[in-house]
Amino acid sequence: MSGLYALVLLGVTLTGMFIGRGLHRCVICFPGSDRLRDQLRALKHQGDCPGCGRRFSGLQQWPVIGWLAAGRCRNCGRLMDRRRPVIELTTGLLLAWLYWTEIPDFRFLPESAGLFTPGDPPGPEVVTQMWSSAVWMHLRFAVHAVMLCGLIVATVIDLECCIIPDGCTIPAAAFAVLAGWGCGQTWIVPVWFQDPSTAALLRSALPERLQWLMTEWDAASFAADHPHWHGLLVSGAGMLTGAGMTWLVRAIGFAALKQEAMGDGDVVLMGMIGAALGWQPAVVVFMLASALAVVPAVSLHLMHRRSQEPGLFPYGPWLSLAAIILLLQWKWIWPAARVFFDWGIGLFFIGFVMFALLGVLLLLMSRVRNLLGLAGPDGPETCWTSADHLMYYGQERPDERTGQWPIAQWPGIRSGRGHLHYMAWKSVRSVADSVDSRCPGGPHSVGAGNRSGGRHGF
Repeated sequence: MSGLYALVLLGVTLTGMFIGRGLHRCVICFPGSDRLRDQLRALKHQGDCPGCGRRFSGLQQWPVIGWLAAGRCRNCGRLMDRRRPVIELTTGLLLAWLYWTEIPDFRFLPESAGLFTPGDPPGPEVVTQMWSSAVWMHLRFAVHAVMLCGLIVATVIDLECCIIPDGCTIPAAAFAVLAGWGCGQTWIVPVWFQDPSTAALLRSALPERLQWLMTEWDAASFAADHPHWHGLLVSGAGMLTGAGMTWLVRAIGFAALKQEAMGDGDVVLMGMIGAALGWQPAVVVFMLASALAVVPAVSLHLMHRRSQEPGLFPYGPWLSLAAIILLLQWKWIWPAARVFFDWGIGLFFIGFVMFALLGVLLLLMSRVRNLLGLAGPDGPETCWTSADHLMYYGQERPDERTGQWPIAQWPGIRSGRGHLHYMAWKSVRSVADSVDSRCPGGPHSVGAGNRSGGRHGF
């Protein structure tokens, strides 16, 4: 590694740390609003301090160092957020690692980059008339860097709030689609490829009227002749595949288990990942995230079942982790996954069978769980809603004045409940009792007539 390249990596790290300072502000602003417009608008008014909203100045503006040196906000005295240095340092290191992976030296040779795999399918180097290697490699790095920043914000918010706001996904997805269309060389693998021998085998197995589905299509020549449209197809197909696949799993899980398996934020997050990487890497990310999350999800489920408390499992961090691992370890993961995509059109039949088997498996699990009486506390049948609370409260307090001060209300309410005369009689009696307690010889006190008669008797 040359000294100049080391300085560039250091510059990328420092720049990433300053970007992480802005991501920390996004973490503060985004959970407070539901709409994308309000989330982006809040960035203009929200400062660096989550307490008073003040923008830091001087040394406090520097990432990591400002947190270590200052410690507290100078305006409200609140301790500075501990998440800030973690987000800043993580962003800087990940961006530097990503730069070193995609652009390992200044020769700018596609075959030396970390996202290059020899042989089929062809890479973006087939487009030769638009940009130099140095330009399109940096543009592709910019797309992946924006996606990585969105993944960091989505991970932190999902871990703390179990939500993924649109502010950390939709802008990054829009940037990826526009960059894919404008540059034409930000993709990793083409929009379509298949193994010719596999296509011939499937063609011979299909009926004659369906053999046209196995027609080979040369995506490399299409990318070279129409790079802009090809880049738009890669991003668009990736966004639709990532979001559609996650939504389908969510719908199957809800239909079989009668509870929400994945949230809407996960659907949009996978759409962003697909827009930046393409539809084939999006499928790999989804499968890799499932493998990474299965042990923690089962452990959390058993732990909450033992404590009889409902628990939520955020799936967004595992999708983010899988996308980062895929990018940083592309040369090791993609050669093994590429065999799966060589099936071409046959891949859609395989996917259909896999989703059908998933639905059947989840349905069987639900039936077995119900037969064994193992319905979890987080199921919809045991969810404690506000209506349940009001019904319980009404049953436990049949008398509206039990443990309460007298309530002034319209007599028609008590009349409709049949309590009007009872409450009028009870109010008079309570007033009489209070008078008797202050005046023991009052007319309503017990034994008052006897004492009066006694005095007259004497």
